[in-house]
This record gives sequence, C-alpha cells and structure tokens, in this order.
Amino acid sequence: MRVIATAGHVDHGKSTLVQALTGTDPDRLEEEQRRGLTIVLGFAWMDLAMPDGTLEPVSIVDVPGHIDFIKNMLAGVGSIDAAVLVIAADEGVMPQTREHLAILDLLALPEGLVALTKTDLIDDPEWLELIELDIQEILVGTRLEGAPIVPVSAQDGEGLDQLRSSLASALTALPPRRDRGRPRLPIDRIFSLPGFGTIVTGTLSDGHLAVGEPVDILPDGPSGRVRALQTHKQEIERALPGSRVAVNLSGIATDEIRRGQVAVTPGTLRATRLLDVSFRLLPDAPKPLRHNTAVDLFSGASETPAHMRLLAADELLPGGEGWLQLRLDRPILVAAGDRFILRQPSPSLTLGGGEILDPHPRRRYRRNDATAIARLETLAQGSPDEVVLQSLERDPLLSEPELIAASGLDKGIAAEAIRQLLENGPMRGLDDRRLLISESAYQQIVADMQLLLGEFHLRFPLRQGMPRSEVRSRLRVVGAGGLRKEMPHRAFSDLTLQANEDGMVADEENTVRLLSHTVRYSPAQQRAVDRTLQSYADAPFSPPNEIDTLSLLNGDEELLESLVERETIVRLPGSVYFRQQDFAVATQKTIALAQAKGAITLADVRDLLDTSRKYAQALLEELDARRVTRRVGDERTLTGVEL
Repeated sequence: MRVIATAGHVDHGKSTLVQALTGTDPDRLEEEQRRGLTIVLGFAWMDLAMPDGTLEPVSIVDVPGHIDFIKNMLAGVGSIDAAVLVIAADEGVMPQTREHLAILDLLALPEGLVALTKTDLIDDPEWLELIELDIQEILVGTRLEGAPIVPVSAQDGEGLDQLRSSLASALTALPPRRDRGRPRLPIDRIFSLPGFGTIVTGTLSDGHLAVGEPVDILPDGPSGRVRALQTHKQEIERALPGSRVAVNLSGIATDEIRRGQVAVTPGTLRATRLLDVSFRLLPDAPKPLRHNTAVDLFSGASETPAHMRLLAADELLPGGEGWLQLRLDRPILVAAGDRFILRQPSPSLTLGGGEILDPHPRRRYRRNDATAIARLETLAQGSPDEVVLQSLERDPLLSEPELIAASGLDKGIAAEAIRQLLENGPMRGLDDRRLLISESAYQQIVADMQLLLGEFHLRFPLRQGMPRSEVRSRLRVVGAGGLRKEMPHRAFSDLTLQANEDGMVADEENTVRLLSHTVRYSPAQQRAVDRTLQSYADAPFSPPNEIDTLSLLNGDEELLESLVERETIVRLPGSVYFRQQDFAVATQKTIALAQAKGAITLADVRDLLDTSRKYAQALLEELDARRVTRRVGDERTLTGVEL
C-alpha cells in the first residue's frame, strides 16, 4: 500500500482535487467546510489502476496550504511515498508553493508530480504555457525536476485520468517498503468512538502490526494493546509497512497521548534528546545559520524545540550543507535514516532539513572534532557493512535483531552485512552469537579490563587475580546515549575466554589477572609463611586457628588470603584452615572410613584424626558442601562424588 500527500498554496484546490479523485471530502471539520479551508490533516483513499492491470489501494493525505497551518502540513508529509504539488492555473506559483516544494525536496521524497488545477478557469492556452514554464523553472534543482505537470480540472473531470495514470507510473517505480522488524506508528490523529475507545491514526513504518500485540506509546506515554486495526475502513488482522492505519488501543485513554508520539513494539526503540544529523540550509534562507541557534524540529508527526550545534563551522551560509548536533528540549522517538525539517520559531520560517544519522550519540561533541565528523561522514555515505559497524560501535552488545533495527537498513541487507563482518573479523559474537560486538569495542573493553586488573594488582599484589564477579560488576560498557551497562554473565565469560585466547589476560577458574602478574613474597613475608606452614605441619589435623595464623603471619591479612587463593592452605567452615596436603589426607581417611562402615559420625572422624570436635566438624561440613558426603541425622554417608 502506498501513501500520497498533496502540497501547495492555500486555495489552489488540493481538497477539491482529492474529492474528485476519491469521492471523499478530506475536510472533515465543520469549520473547514464552512471556511473552505483545510486546517488539519485530511485523509482519503482510492484504488489506483496500475500499469500491469492490477488495482492498488492508495491512501491520500491532504495537508493545509495556509501559512498559519504549515506545522500541520509538516505532520502529514513525514512518511509518504509520493507527493502531488498542486498549483492553480489562475494564480500560478505562490509563496506557499515554494515553501511546500522546499519541504518536499528536503524530505527527499522518492517520487512526485505537479497537478496544474483549475484549468477550466483559463481560456488562453498561452497563459497555461507560461504557467508551466514558471513551474518548470522552480522545479530545477529539486527532486521534482523533470516531474510530469498534469493540467486538470476537478470541476469537469478533465485530466483526472491522466493524473491517475501518472501517479500509477510514479508508484510503480518505487521499491517495496522496508521491513526492519521494529514497527512504529507516528501518531497524527487521536479520537475516540463509543464502544471502541481510543483510536490513533498514522502511517506505519519499519514493520508489521497485528491485533492483540502489545504497544508502548513513546516518549513518556502509557502501554496498551492493539484491540483492532483498520485500513480504509476495512477491518484487518495485520497492518503492513507503509500503510495508513487506524489503531484501536485498549488500556489507553485519549487524554494520555498526544500527536507526535509514536506507537511501537515494546523494547524495540527508545526516546532521545540528542541527535547527530546532516543538514542543508535552504538557498533562500534570509541569513546564515549560526551556532547554538534555537529551532523547531519536525520529524514524523512531532514538533520539538531544539538548539542546533554546528560541528564543523562557525556558521552555515544559505544553500550550504553541514553536520549538526541537535539538543532537544524534550525527548522524541526517531530512527537513523529519518528525514527532518528545521524551522525558525519566530518569525516562523522553514530553514532547511536533512537526515538523522545517529539518534543516540554517546556524547556532545567538541567543535571541529575530526573523529566525530569522520564518523558522521561514514554514516551518511557508507556501505551497508560500514553503517552496521558504526551502529554497533555506537551501541555495543546488541542482538542481531537489535543491530538490524539500529542500522536503519533493510533486514536482508543488514543480515548479510553482519554475516560478512563476522566472517572477516571487524565484528565478534559473544554467548554463542546471541550478542554482537565490534572488534574496536572488544579491544576497548579488554583494555579497560587490563587497566582495572592493573589497579587491582597494585592494591593487592599478593592476590592471584581479581574475582571474576568483581571484574564483571565494575566493567561497564558504554552504549548509545552514553548509557553504561553491565555485561551479561555468559557474554562476560565468553569475552574473557576470547581475551585469554588472544593472550591479553589470564582467565582462571574464579579470577582474572594480567599475564604479567605473579605473586612474589618479600623475604620477611616468605619467613612468615615458612613459620606458619611449619606450625601447621607440627599439628596437621589441629593446626593454629585464624587468630594464631594471623599472628604467625605478622597480622598480614592479605598474606593469609594469598595462601588461600594459591591453595597452599584450605579455608574450611568456622574459620578453620588446613594445609592443602593435610586436607587431602584427612579427606581420604574419612572416605575410607565411610566406605568401611557405610555411615560415619562426627565422633568417628574426631577419633580417626585424633583431633577436636571443632576440626572434625569443619572437615565434614566442607565435604558436605563439596557433595562428597551427605548428612542424614547425625550420620554422614558417601554420595559417590569424587573430590
């Protein structure tokens, strides 16, 4: 399904033309019909005969032409396939004709044509020729240059068939609407009906929407569910990308939402207050655009106050192009690849427009930041693999569906780019490819890990390594919008394993360390360790307690932790310690006794080792914890698990 919008100066016959084509009056408000003036967006539809003989349903958005309602016009042309620029034969090109044409050009509409209306009022053929020459002149340099100019009269029907034929030809040349797997519906109209509740309308993009599915209204809106869907007053179960849709929402009241918000599938998109964009200032702009100018941003059906920051110049001259970063007064929902318009708030004036390159920049850039500018150039002109890679570098650790959505590319094209990037090395998969990370982000995370480990080794030189759980909790990955997120457990395990294989860190059972780190005791520490271990050897099953052990180690708690970590001694429950070899002997003796008797008691182990109840109990609790023994009442039996 395709969507067409009208555009043009006030009173040039847009609504009358739409009614003649479709049989529907798009001016639905009483005031519009009384004044003969379109104030808000109007909607109609028709079945258009295509060149191959099929009928294709086409939606038409009728936009206001009066200067006072230019903002309503902008809300209607954000998601359309083609435009009909309407120019009245009796007046010719007028101020809003030029502004609407500029807006259509800035939005990079793929197709369009000109309807020269009210030809029934003109008797002089030479006048029509002059008007057509004027029109051709203003189209030069725009996306409508060379577009068909179709004389038409809505009153007597002259030229309507030719207009339909020209529209069909234009639409045939268009590629299918892209399905990015993240449906979003910019809301341009909100109303309620008795027995149905809240209904919103818009042009669906980027995915399918089905009855029964949950939706979030973003930004700052409620959540609900799709109760019903309509297109052209026909009930449907599933709405296709590119179609005009009326969505009946359950669980949401009309006063909870506003025009400009977006209905999305939960978890697919999020709002932003900072945008990286490419921008073109109109050639007839009254003055250069200066850094930090206050502007109004129009994208989709939304209007948002913003301040623009020039990234590579002190000012932008009329007709010039440049990179901007827009700081928004309130959050909006947009995606990479969306087109936008900037207008001067007062006096109201269209300045220019462009394309959103990054809806979630990590940070505000400094002026003339060469790295940032190079990145924007890649996003604006890069190949699919470059765009995908830049998207992943902007927001590391995305699943494949999330990365496809973030890239703004067609699903098939993005999926193929991901496959090639994984094969050729610029991208890695973690957790069995459930999460993706760029090679540069991987290197940065490992470098951050090495820095973290280096600091840990300086603070705790006697520790073998940093506990894995602590490394993961302190290692933050910087995502889109500068958000810092913790790595999932399995992704972290996979990353440390890869870093270990790459020779960048040592990934051990419970710790991570730098390859260069080894534990070295000072002469005084080594004497204390030797003294302690000799005391343990003198009483292997009744060694010194924790207090006495620390005293033997000169109160050095880190030295004690080092002996435990290196498995020189074993920490048992109740702050009891055994030398590793003594623990192994005690364990084997206990297992042998249990095999002989079938079940043993604490007293049996105490007598077996000629020790006190405290040490026997600590040993048995450790064997229980290691599932070597199982306690049943006051007895222990073997589980069959080998230590």
